Amino acid sequence: MSTFNDRDLGMSRDITRRDFVNGVGIAVGSALAAPTLLAAQHKLSSVASTAQYYPPARTGMRGSHEGSFEVAHAMRDGNAWTDASNTREHYDLVVIGGGLSGLSAAYFFLTSAGSGARVLVIENHDDFGGHAKRNEMSYQGRTLMLNGGTSYLESVRQYSTVSRTLLAAIGIDLDSAIATSKAGMGFYKSLGLENATFFAKETFGEDKLVKGRVARGGSVGGSKRTEWLAKTPLSIEAQRDIARLYNDDANLDYMPGLSDWHKKDRLARISYRDFLLDFAKVHADVIPFFDDRPKGSFCVGIDGYPALYAWAQGYPGFQGMTLEPLPKVGPLSHIGGGQHGRESEWNSGDHLYLPDGNATVARLLVRAMIPDALPGKTLEDSITSRLRYDRIDRPDSDARIRLNSTAVSVRHLGDPDVAREVEVTYVREGKAEKVRADHCVMACNNGVIPHLVPELSGEQRSALMYGVKMPLVYTSVLIRHWKAFTNLGISGAQAPGMYHTGVRLGRSVQFGDYQPSRSPEDPMILRMTRVPCSPGLPKKEQHRLGRADLLATSFGTFERNIRDQLGRTLGDGGFDPARDIEAITVNRWPHGYSYSYDTLNDPIEWALFTPDDRPCVIGRRRFGRISIANSDAAASTHTDSAIDEAHRATREQLLIRSLARRNRANQEELTTR
Repeated sequence: MSTFNDRDLGMSRDITRRDFVNGVGIAVGSALAAPTLLAAQHKLSSVASTAQYYPPARTGMRGSHEGSFEVAHAMRDGNAWTDASNTREHYDLVVIGGGLSGLSAAYFFLTSAGSGARVLVIENHDDFGGHAKRNEMSYQGRTLMLNGGTSYLESVRQYSTVSRTLLAAIGIDLDSAIATSKAGMGFYKSLGLENATFFAKETFGEDKLVKGRVARGGSVGGSKRTEWLAKTPLSIEAQRDIARLYNDDANLDYMPGLSDWHKKDRLARISYRDFLLDFAKVHADVIPFFDDRPKGSFCVGIDGYPALYAWAQGYPGFQGMTLEPLPKVGPLSHIGGGQHGRESEWNSGDHLYLPDGNATVARLLVRAMIPDALPGKTLEDSITSRLRYDRIDRPDSDARIRLNSTAVSVRHLGDPDVAREVEVTYVREGKAEKVRADHCVMACNNGVIPHLVPELSGEQRSALMYGVKMPLVYTSVLIRHWKAFTNLGISGAQAPGMYHTGVRLGRSVQFGDYQPSRSPEDPMILRMTRVPCSPGLPKKEQHRLGRADLLATSFGTFERNIRDQLGRTLGDGGFDPARDIEAITVNRWPHGYSYSYDTLNDPIEWALFTPDDRPCVIGRRRFGRISIANSDAAASTHTDSAIDEAHRATREQLLIRSLARRNRANQEELTTR
């Protein structure tokens, strides 16, 4: 509950605060055909072919920025583009979607189809990478970077052979990169900085920052657990019950008489919230303390988070239930719809953190296909090399990436069973254009594919529409220095119940010549995350409402909440939101993580196993010369899923290509006899 006015917060300071159409400031809410929007798109296109075009450095509203989704929404609402101009371009493959799955599909095809193969990638955003975006921010000659989406390669040693081989092929030596990543990620701890918890007045009755975060173990923040809880504004009842949940000897078997299987089956069907209230019998004040914890992976609070998952991921309260641990290797070890959390429990979490998150993977894929677009030859030099966007869509290149272009139609030219070509229509600069290709890979949001390919069967269309992508926001805030953190002795603070779930110092990993912020006197990019939820509703409905929330929220609303939260959290360390904030980038993802099945909202077997009746399997079926990639096709949020599905989709089309060539060769042989 803010006590600051706009002047205190610095809302009048001269930083980027307008919503953007691909970097061109305009008012929010412009209609698709509004002259302002079309003029902005035209201006963007005219600079996209110049060396000055550089989306990673743009601030303001990013992610699904204005100009990237209006055409798709118009298509969804029934608009048709019947006057598309023919570019007379022909490709061996057109890929719809320039995220990691789309770029991987293009790479797989080019490296397998033989010399002379040509690929076009069509992307609706002003940058490639999908959710793997980079934020670059500069202050007084110092440039820093942070991920604007996909954060890191989780449990990367557990990736499939295909995914690990691709990473190696584009220049990522996992052993070396993981070692560098680990060294950097331990930097703040080496300074003695700790995690903290900020209790907000609107949720807990008082604003209070408390060093440490209660967890299993004997102490937290240098205090015994009960002493730490006593420092918080939590009610006496909440303190008592939270201490009990973490006490291994104080938790009962809340399901006596049931077998291990029946206990787990029951836990799969109730939320962690219901487990705490109805079985562990905690006070209602306990719920806000835990509610945000699953949001980073599942984009719902504990009301939509299965109790079985909470047990598997080490949440408290289950110690007395004598549940048999899951095997290190087994069908249930990937519990949670493809999550890698179970694997990292056994291998100490060999995660790979790059300065800009997985945007580096996207950049390396582009370098592998268009070498002169990203100078250099190593992972290290790719971090600091400036990508030349004016070189990624040139007529003489085997690989072309066409940004700011939204696909609106993909159709076979003839009967899909025998057609030799597909025609792809997209909208750029407010005008429709069309190209032809021998093959097409759809690496976009599953939910848009039925609108693009209306020829699909009703069963496949329904399957593609089953999942609802999970909305979230990654916010990057450039500050002049980070002395407030060292003054407070913290590296970040969780903030249960606030607009953003907390704030953390940006990652301190150093690759090659990239120099992260190492002195508190230096500028720093802070990381904040927001997940809009509607507790009490089914998961998919929460995601739909969250998407609407993000699309309706102005940059100004985000900015005020950011300034207010940072001022309240860090104020005792000397932070002044009016003085110390230099830039804000809100990476808004209304269609964020891929929908993953869970045991509360979907058949349990879909969540725990991989049956063929899952919608993701039915939805990804090949349709003639159209195959479907993306992480939606695996119902998994992880990067390796995006790569693996790209590999499968590309193989499907390469097989058709091979069979067609063989048939033509046989016909030619018969003709010459």
